[in-house]
Amino acid sequence: MKYRHVVFIVILILVIDQTLKFWIKTHMFMQQEFVIFPNWFRIHFIENEGMAYGLKFGGDFGKILLTMFRLVAVVVGFVYMKKLIKEKYSTGLLICGSLILAGAAGNLIDSMFYGIIFNDSIGYEVAKFMPAGGGYGSFLHGRVVDMLYFPIYEGYLPTWLPFKGGDYFVFFRPVFNVADAAISTGVIAILLFQKRFFGKHLQPKTIDHPVAKDPVV
Repeated sequence: MKYRHVVFIVILILVIDQTLKFWIKTHMFMQQEFVIFPNWFRIHFIENEGMAYGLKFGGDFGKILLTMFRLVAVVVGFVYMKKLIKEKYSTGLLICGSLILAGAAGNLIDSMFYGIIFNDSIGYEVAKFMPAGGGYGSFLHGRVVDMLYFPIYEGYLPTWLPFKGGDYFVFFRPVFNVADAAISTGVIAILLFQKRFFGKHLQPKTIDHPVAKDPVV
């Protein structure tokens, strides 16, 4: 697997991720929802200012820090991928690395530019691309667009369960995007198949010593 194949995977994921985000942002208002498959898959538009799956990190300063961390991670990721390709790591590892890299880049684009190129989705108002009055934020202050929602189970838990018994429960509650899914898929696959991916590179190298000849008597 060559470097151009990694670039192709990254670009493909980015195109899918950004195309869906652009469509959501310019066709739906905040919290609007479309049911795709009843009871388990919906398109549900939300935005978050933090990490994957809606996790937040430290206010305005944390937002800038997180965006800069994503930027550094993407740059380092490309350099590291070149190293893995040069050292002929397995195709599976390179695919997983490409997914993680693409996911990080996808959410980085939101964080860096969406505050500039879109206005707010307030009430029933759909955001406009490059609005005349400017965007809702500044550079590095964009919000990540999420839309994939899989509430496979919704209901009250049995009362006999400890701690959460009787509570209303939703699985899977977090709303995420294609970039988040790419990162999660790549990380989980690496954890599951790490021995296969890294096996031959972690084996100690043996050094062949010349066989000593018997002295001539």
